Amino acid sequence: MAERSTPAEAPASQTLSRGIRILEILADAREPVTIDEVARRIGVHRSIAYRLVRTLEGHALVSRDSGGRLALGARMAALAAGVAPDLQSEALPELTAVANELGMTCFLAILDRDECITLASVEPRHAVASVAQRPGARHPITVGAPSKAILSTLPPSEWPVEVDDRLRAEIAEAADRGYATSHDEVIPTVQAVSVPLRLRGGTRPAAIAVVHVGGAPAPADIAARLHRSATAIREALEG
Repeated sequence: MAERSTPAEAPASQTLSRGIRILEILADAREPVTIDEVARRIGVHRSIAYRLVRTLEGHALVSRDSGGRLALGARMAALAAGVAPDLQSEALPELTAVANELGMTCFLAILDRDECITLASVEPRHAVASVAQRPGARHPITVGAPSKAILSTLPPSEWPVEVDDRLRAEIAEAADRGYATSHDEVIPTVQAVSVPLRLRGGTRPAAIAVVHVGGAPAPADIAARLHRSATAIREALEG
């Protein structure tokens, strides 16, 4: 009798994989993207990319502007809200308070395999200019302040990737002082300060952070404010 295939052994759906890749491309983009660019990025003919996009549009996962350029659709927000809903619900008031108090975009990030994913984000209400940090944005766990804050809570044996000596030292420093910083690591000219969000109950490692471009208080002062919010979020979830 033939052995049954396990899910890990089952062949992947190329069409589904391409559709998901389109969503990832749009999530990473800083502005709407053309069909031609999507086709180039996923390595298919424009007609194939168009059919994939039309399917995603039909589910409101992708939208097109008047020039035909693509962006994530409104349905994505509803799907994202279903990820760790309790954590998002308790975090949003604190993210809002920090954003408006410091005049910086404040966001919640979580570890997902070897990437750092923005789960929720709030821009300051009255700031003249702020750095956008959209939910769903992701970057390698080896760069950025929230990545270092998250890794500082884990033993090296649980880090999802190998790190070089420089990053290992930065993670150790973040663990020692209770916060991490970055500059020009994820977005050019942008600085970030992040503190770990230590949660119980099997929740994925997380952090809260702010991003800004110059003219900010000392990182330690920003971190102190973030720590107060991290404590409030943790107590609300565990209370």
